[in-house]
Amino acid sequence: MATFLYKLGRLAFRRRHFVALIWVALLTLAGVGAASAPTAASSSFSIPGTEAQKAFDLLEERVPEASADGASAKVVFKAPDGEKVTDPANKADIEKTVAALKSGSDEVARADSPFQTKTVSKDGSTAYASVSYKVTSMELTEDSRDALEKTTDEARESGLTVEVGGDALQAMPETGATEVIGIAVAAVVLVITFGSLVAAGLPLLTALIGVGIGVSTITALASALDLGTTTSTLAMMIGLAVGIDYALFIVSRYRGELADGRDREEAAGRAVGTAGSAVVFAGLTVVIALVGLAVVNIPMLTKMGFAAAGTVVIAVLIALTLIPALLGYAGKKVKPTGEKSKVLGGGRKKDAAEAESAEKKQSKDNLGTRWARFVVRRPLTVLLVGVIGLGAAALPVSSLELGLPDDGSQPTSTTQRKAYDLVSEGFGPGFNGPLMVVADLKDSKDPKAAAGSITKTISGLDDVLSVAPPALNKEGDTAIISVVPSSKPSGIETENLVHAIRDAGGDITSDTGASVMVTGTTAMNIDVSEKLNDALLPYLALVVGLAFLLLIVVFRSILVPLKAALGFLLSVLAALGAVVAVFQWGWLGSLFGVEQTGPIMSMMPIFMVGVVFGLAMDYEVFLVTRMREAYVHGERPGQAIVTGFRHGARVVSAAAVIMIAVFAGFIGSTEQMVKMIGFGLAIAVFFDAFIVRMALVPAVLALLGKKAWWLPRWLDRALPNVDVEGEGLRDLDSAGKQGPGDDDRELERV
Repeated sequence: MATFLYKLGRLAFRRRHFVALIWVALLTLAGVGAASAPTAASSSFSIPGTEAQKAFDLLEERVPEASADGASAKVVFKAPDGEKVTDPANKADIEKTVAALKSGSDEVARADSPFQTKTVSKDGSTAYASVSYKVTSMELTEDSRDALEKTTDEARESGLTVEVGGDALQAMPETGATEVIGIAVAAVVLVITFGSLVAAGLPLLTALIGVGIGVSTITALASALDLGTTTSTLAMMIGLAVGIDYALFIVSRYRGELADGRDREEAAGRAVGTAGSAVVFAGLTVVIALVGLAVVNIPMLTKMGFAAAGTVVIAVLIALTLIPALLGYAGKKVKPTGEKSKVLGGGRKKDAAEAESAEKKQSKDNLGTRWARFVVRRPLTVLLVGVIGLGAAALPVSSLELGLPDDGSQPTSTTQRKAYDLVSEGFGPGFNGPLMVVADLKDSKDPKAAAGSITKTISGLDDVLSVAPPALNKEGDTAIISVVPSSKPSGIETENLVHAIRDAGGDITSDTGASVMVTGTTAMNIDVSEKLNDALLPYLALVVGLAFLLLIVVFRSILVPLKAALGFLLSVLAALGAVVAVFQWGWLGSLFGVEQTGPIMSMMPIFMVGVVFGLAMDYEVFLVTRMREAYVHGERPGQAIVTGFRHGARVVSAAAVIMIAVFAGFIGSTEQMVKMIGFGLAIAVFFDAFIVRMALVPAVLALLGKKAWWLPRWLDRALPNVDVEGEGLRDLDSAGKQGPGDDDRELERV
């Protein structure tokens, strides 16, 4: 592989105009496709096989007017101090508002007055009107949202406190200035790493081109493939991460080859042949992690994984072709390792003393080399400190509670959170997430009696505050029963109540012939959490197992991939522990803007495994392949570790700092879920890059010595030789330096 990629790198460098034209054409094509594609109507969220989904499907078939999966809004009214909502003036204002809500949009299915549905608090201070829409919150037009906001604003002018809950006003979260700061930090780190504005700009430019092609393609296909906005968001985040990393690796190796005295075309070929091999296999591990999300069997998550994986493939191809082409355009503006551009103080003539000082500085061991030697001398101490530290950080995982966020986790400044608090104060927390019980009465001899029996049974369960009379459809074969729990929607008591109703369903079926299913937003959240929780171990086994096999091929070792997988698990557990401590326990919550503690988002463990595993393997492959390269070329195991760090530690550290800065930018989001993802990914990259890869990896390799690279002979013969170390390039040197002749022309013909 190294020889093939070497030829590809030289070809791209020499035929830079053609390569650049291809990528510009692809970007233009994707952009035109995105601009001309029809707007995606929705991204349907379904969870095949769950009871909540079966109930939704039944309602869609028999009671389509119920709009079970339609958007909803809960407009909460609170009277001024000393007054009641039932006072004539206030009642008239509320009725007027409800009428305006009905007529405000064609997408409104119904808007119920609180005086008809009796949703007025006992003390008369608070009331709420329920508004349901014909379409989902993702399909809801901006005109409908504007009409809702305008109507409630007008209601506030009468002196009433009016807030809106539900998903009708759900909008894209704001990230604030911190995300911009994260990108700025990334740019500064690149400039410091390369000592050149041009070299620093290449990774950013190519990453943006790759993300532009990927996201534009997703937008162009969104309508046809039912892709939501979250799909392009994940693809953009992952695409930027790996795009910058891969370009950083290749540009860094290119500068190193220049420092060794090679001409620019040869240096580009060598960089793609060596660092490019690591990029290919690092990209494969990321693709495995993202495509593996299909195991969860949630269609939306599967589409997100495949779309993000496609963006990673584009990032790999750009790194292998566009980067060497742009290096050809940059020419002497990209300096060898150790040199700076004129803008940053390089290029001026030095006197003899300065030259001698610079030479001594360059020959002095860098920080990565000194650290590697320290670890090689004291591997057991470093290993124990690292494992104990990460183990302590992972302890909170034992208290992990999974769930999905509701309006109670929104910032206190939002109208959704204010509406949630008003309902909790006036009626009880359970009114924020009533359960919808769907009874299939088709096989019941007496449907009305069966519905009454179901209502009575549910009323006798613990944690039930109230049960509404059953509402039957026109045919009388389906009933909808609204159940209000005593506890908040995300509480463990509400989850227990859902299971209790489902458990009682067996007895109800045997007695009446009716089948009972629980659905609604709260029940759907519970089912999603359980499905994701059940899929975590199979997903982990699949991803780690496939990557383990891939890394055996890369490193030609059993113990090195095993060490890589175990180190990753340790860093992910430590990161999850930190997430639990901050977002569930509230430790340092004020520092990160956590206003309300609660369950950890149920998607968080799988999401972190998929994203962090890919980035962790990036660092593992790039750092350890350089060690493997040195070992294969004749260095002792300990010396190979030091050599790997001399060349790779600075680049891996820079890549990790960039990723931490980018992910930490999401901590400034107004949305608790986005804030949690940003914090979790940032702390996970920190643990994995700086503790696992920079400390535990060299410590374990130092303890293992030559055994680290042991591989059974039968397996060595069976595995393909992918030559990640570039041994084939050394053979080229021994046979005489190749010119840009026969082999390159052969590749051009291919």
